[in-house]
Amino acid sequence: MSDRARLVVGLGNPGREYAGTRHNIGFAIVDQLAAKLGCSFKEKSKFAAEIGEVILDGGRITLAKPQTFMNRSGEAVAAITHWLKIAPGAVLVVVDDADLPLGQLRLRLAGGSGGHNGLRSIIESLGGSEEFARLRVGIGRRDPLGVDIANHVLGKFALSERKEAEAAVAEAVQAVECCLKDGIMAAMNRFNRRKGDVS
Repeated sequence: MSDRARLVVGLGNPGREYAGTRHNIGFAIVDQLAAKLGCSFKEKSKFAAEIGEVILDGGRITLAKPQTFMNRSGEAVAAITHWLKIAPGAVLVVVDDADLPLGQLRLRLAGGSGGHNGLRSIIESLGGSEEFARLRVGIGRRDPLGVDIANHVLGKFALSERKEAEAAVAEAVQAVECCLKDGIMAAMNRFNRRKGDVS
């Protein structure tokens, strides 16, 4: 499996009513990354996604935001990987995680869905492969474990959370850049710290 990502996918739900919600932090991170790299998105209906492309360190990187709604994200990811002719190991998915404290990052080279519907859809659409990297970004959890948290993840960050959420987006952008330039293992060593750890 490659340590370098060629496709970065931010997960979220399309539509103005979902902008700024916790579930859309993947969109926010990829948007900020695109702005930093001087890349713009274009709607590609054949992929059911917004796509941007940039040359970084001599290699072409594709950024994507599926427009299928979270639970069907895999349809777009499968179509784009087929178009790019890349294996799942060249994909990095950026996704919210309610099981991590707000602002904590967790990079992994592979793994299961962890109960996240977007990741589950991607795994199913890639023929059951879990061999793609993912950057989980903590959005916190207010409800007790086992309780439906749909209202929480589809809600917007509280005023008291916004500064920390903005910092998480900025750090996640740095983590993705590190993945692209130095490899995912290097990024894991740098960014997989628990909240409060001293670097």
